[in-house]
Amino acid sequence: MSTSAPSAPPDGVPERGRILYIDDDPGLARLVQRGLKARGYVVETAPDGAAGLARLAQGGIDAVALDHHMPGQTGLDLLPEIRALPDAPPVIYVTGSEDSRVAVAALKAGAVDYVWKDLQGQFRELLGEAVDTALRQEALRRDKERAEAAVREARDRAELLLREVNHRVANSLALVAALARMQTNAVSDPAAKDALEEMQARISAIAGIHRRLYTSQDVEAVELDAYLASLVEELQASMKAAGRDHSIRLSAEPVRLATDKAVSLGVVVTELVTNAYKYAYPPEVPGEIRVAVSREAETLTLSVEDDGIGWTGEGRPRGTGLGARIIRAMATNLRSQIAYDAGRSGTRAVLCFPV
Repeated sequence: MSTSAPSAPPDGVPERGRILYIDDDPGLARLVQRGLKARGYVVETAPDGAAGLARLAQGGIDAVALDHHMPGQTGLDLLPEIRALPDAPPVIYVTGSEDSRVAVAALKAGAVDYVWKDLQGQFRELLGEAVDTALRQEALRRDKERAEAAVREARDRAELLLREVNHRVANSLALVAALARMQTNAVSDPAAKDALEEMQARISAIAGIHRRLYTSQDVEAVELDAYLASLVEELQASMKAAGRDHSIRLSAEPVRLATDKAVSLGVVVTELVTNAYKYAYPPEVPGEIRVAVSREAETLTLSVEDDGIGWTGEGRPRGTGLGARIIRAMATNLRSQIAYDAGRSGTRAVLCFPV
């Protein structure tokens, strides 16, 4: 069975939407059609569920008014099929049953509202109000979905752009590190060589963060254990090439750390490990350097230690003192300060900061 011809609004009444009324009572369908037409709706009717589904499959329906009692089925049987349609319109359930369980079941099945049929025919006015409300709510829902989609699209574009920026920054820093390496090979002064090697290590520590960011799905945080493993490997290779061969043992819990904090922590590790390579052990004496990161509640603790000649952080620092100033500056960025364990052999530097 087919649907009826649409009933257009009267002249001078703007069209507000297209409604499908599914009911096997043709007389009542005409009355509903007349009442909704006066409100500015184009109304089509269908005598049963099959005809209603066939019309909905063609598209262009803004809302459905669905009767409960129909030949061979109820509206509750048809409602899930309507809601399963792509881009299904809102459904207002119409029932003459005074059993409130029917209305509750309809709402649970996906109806946006329900209207009781009454003997006086007031339900047609109530149905018009329900259709008005359903279409307003549907318009708000669609506007919200469009806004959320626009926000997601903008966020995805921003993340893609930020990932590309990190890629370019990493490449640029790698180029700067390569230039520093070339300059190191070009100078003969030992102090200048040491200064350039240390600068190269600092650049590589920061570049490592950006490499992690552009290869990660999260551009706001870094997997700290993986980053430190890569950093320690680079430091060990760099120092071995410079004639300082000590093993580094890393113990780091899997922690995600914000990018800015990871940069500061990476620079601190670079400075402390470099100092241990340079000053912890006498020439030709083997020794180990240990780096550990642990988390307890909202506090992250970094320790770098060795078994060398020892340093408590007191007195004049060896070298130019630039490394000590850099460590203090990075610790300040982390809202902390470096501390050295006294009364033990070797050196143990500890940094605790909130995450």
